[in-house]
Amino acid sequence: MTDHFAYGSITPVLAFLLSCTGCAVGLSCTSRSRAATGFARVAWLSLGAVAIGGTGIWVMHFVAMLGFVPQGVTIRYDIPLTLLSAGVAIVVVGIGLFVNQIGGQRLPSMVIGGFLTGSGVATMHYMGMAAMEMNATMSFNGMYVIASVIIAIVAATAALWCTTHIRGAVATIVATIVMGIAVTGMHYTGMMGVRLSGGTDAIPNGVSTGELLVPLVMAVSVVTLLLVLVVGLWPTESELRAQAEFEARLKESQDRENSRPAPTLAATTEALRAGHGNLTGAPSGFGTTGSPVPGQADAGKLRPRSMQFR
Repeated sequence: MTDHFAYGSITPVLAFLLSCTGCAVGLSCTSRSRAATGFARVAWLSLGAVAIGGTGIWVMHFVAMLGFVPQGVTIRYDIPLTLLSAGVAIVVVGIGLFVNQIGGQRLPSMVIGGFLTGSGVATMHYMGMAAMEMNATMSFNGMYVIASVIIAIVAATAALWCTTHIRGAVATIVATIVMGIAVTGMHYTGMMGVRLSGGTDAIPNGVSTGELLVPLVMAVSVVTLLLVLVVGLWPTESELRAQAEFEARLKESQDRENSRPAPTLAATTEALRAGHGNLTGAPSGFGTTGSPVPGQADAGKLRPRSMQFR
């Protein structure tokens, strides 16, 4: 018998909460990318891909897999393929985010990015299943596989729409819950189509669940907590926009000031004359020749009459 909930509701609830956490952090990162430019935008989109793809999808998948305990079947994991599945999850989410940005966040780019990301998420899911080594033969019901792929594509498209349009705390919470339900639902839909047969007593190769998944899940969870701290300490989208507008106005003011022509010597002299005239109430003799200074007698008139020219 195949038991998907060996530990009851603990694994699905924990998987859902981790998915919501990763999606919430990812939405916070992508919201800041809308107010950023250049390298800062690339950095925020990359962090969003790590949060959504790493925690929101990949960690959720393997936490949910902890509850997959078939009776009489020993499960081991292929380390390289498991790590590759994590890389695929992060890369495909990043591709979707960048396609959405390059396409101007319009509907066609969302659909293309959602299709690529959803297909990649489904690939990650079944790659993670292929990384499981067991002493039984695993097969899949085609209808459940198709349904899981469709859910993945729809969920990815909805996620891209959320990263573009969602603003505000309430809207972000609602979008996070919807994305968590979609991602978790895609996983369990695919798992419902798993069939095991032909069990043997042989011990498969690979490492056990506790030896691989627990350290990996803990490591990615720590990275997610660090991202939460970064997002919490960094300015919000509205604060980044306000800062950008202030810097733009300041630069425009400086450009106008620098574009004014420098005063010439003649203009400076004229300004000094005008200032002197305002202070004395009489025309200034500053800078002129042959004009007596007000209040000073003519030197010729001070001479004795005998010394004056006739």
